[in-house]
Amino acid sequence: MNIRRLAGLGWFRLAVVTALLAPVHPAAGSPPVLGKCVGCHGADGHAHGNMAFPVIAGTPPAHIEEAIYAYKDGARQCRIVPLMCETAKGLSDEEVAEVAEYYGTQERLPSKEDYDEELAVRGEEIHGQLCSRCHVPPDDPEAAHAFGFPLHGQRSMYLRYAIESYLDGTRENLLPPMAEKLELLEEGDVEALVNYYASYGTSDPPGSPAAASPSEDER
Repeated sequence: MNIRRLAGLGWFRLAVVTALLAPVHPAAGSPPVLGKCVGCHGADGHAHGNMAFPVIAGTPPAHIEEAIYAYKDGARQCRIVPLMCETAKGLSDEEVAEVAEYYGTQERLPSKEDYDEELAVRGEEIHGQLCSRCHVPPDDPEAAHAFGFPLHGQRSMYLRYAIESYLDGTRENLLPPMAEKLELLEEGDVEALVNYYASYGTSDPPGSPAAASPSEDER
């Protein structure tokens, strides 16, 4: 593992520990099992302020269930803090379904993260070539039937961590096509994809005239 990856994991570890120290409470009327989830993922699934944790709002319930069972079965490993693995193993099938249904009905909002316009444009091209058949936006009518999780609007820090986990073998590729696509990624492609997904929901999407034109302050 190179120095850049080690540095990235260091920041990820720090963000995880910081997030776990902040108390969060589930929304009134939500399933009791949510008390085990909101500390990391938030009551609305956006993990506000917890930069190390994934946005799961708007993820089709079947996809959330698949991820939880992957943690329960060991197909997904917890690299930094074992909390997710420990929590998943303690959930009953009914609780898994409740968690998935609850977060699946939450709206996926824009991440509002800064992103590089040029990288986002390049990332959109890479997404179209390698990722679009399995990963569609969360508001796509076919999202529930897609093979992969919606990545649009996902938190950049978590995306980098997740992709690195697949690349170094810490996470098991559940579908052979995903492993094949990952092998096609070239240097800089991961960062381009991360910036593209961060642009989801912005008023000026990558490549649009408004996004490309300079602001008054830049003129």
